[in-house]
Amino acid sequence: MSNAITLAQELRAMRATDVIRNERVRSQFISVYNSIWKEGGEQAYEREAIYFNQQLREKAGLRECSGTSVFYSFIDLAVKGLTLAPGSQALCYLIPRSVKTGVDQSGKDVWEKCCNLTISGYGELVLRINAGQIRHADNPVIVYEGDKFEYGEVDGRKVVNYMSAFPRKGNRIVACFLKITRADGSVDYSIMTEQDWMRLKAYSDRQNTYYDSRTQKYVTKPNELYGSEKSGGQIDTGFLMAKCVKHAFKTYPKLQIGRGTALESDMVDNPASQGGEFDPYGGVEAQAQQPESFAPEPDMSGGVTIDPAAQGGNDDVF
Repeated sequence: MSNAITLAQELRAMRATDVIRNERVRSQFISVYNSIWKEGGEQAYEREAIYFNQQLREKAGLRECSGTSVFYSFIDLAVKGLTLAPGSQALCYLIPRSVKTGVDQSGKDVWEKCCNLTISGYGELVLRINAGQIRHADNPVIVYEGDKFEYGEVDGRKVVNYMSAFPRKGNRIVACFLKITRADGSVDYSIMTEQDWMRLKAYSDRQNTYYDSRTQKYVTKPNELYGSEKSGGQIDTGFLMAKCVKHAFKTYPKLQIGRGTALESDMVDNPASQGGEFDPYGGVEAQAQQPESFAPEPDMSGGVTIDPAAQGGNDDVF
């Protein structure tokens, strides 16, 4: 029996919390990392194993995920050279997602809890620099009422003119922009106005509305980062900067991501394969999909769907 087959079988039977410290998973991570980045695999493994297991401990939903999905997400860290290090500008994080894998013999839907490596806007910046799409991106700039700010297009080029008022004339935030230097040296801008984040807030509110059977009323649990009474209705500045980065690359070419990964700005349910002959997962997926009995295989003709409710109303998807 090949190593890929036996590893696939082990992963299917393994608890999520046991995957990362498995010796064969460790070996695969280090091998993939060194193949792509030439060196540093052992150090990267030890560092990311700590961060990964920390998130598994903190999020109960992740501990219910399949061993194979945990393996995919962990290996994708090696493929992309990213880190799960926490912080206000974290590059990526883990979320559990319920994936419909088919129907059983009685016709009921079959769901599986899967670990998903989600790349934030800041992580996407790193990937686009590594992919040669951009050279650099400045830190987002918050524009307040009273600042001089205008944007538009001149001779086919995006233009932003900005001058901060000093001393500041007011605390009301009216816009946020990000300056991007493309690979060819040209300049691009991502701009968010109050209208943009209020539209996102309205969408967030709809996603976080539920029916309370006790009061027989619909209840909305708004994301306070969009603004609350405590903040005077003002959006959180760090949250707005992250949103500006996150939505900056809607018109840029798609990035190739792994089987256990999604971009925060474009939650892909069926990520593109890595392409080529290099398989960072060591053939685990192909073998993991083989039936282990003579029972009928699940009906996948309807494709794979995601259960939005299992996202926990995570507004960060938007």
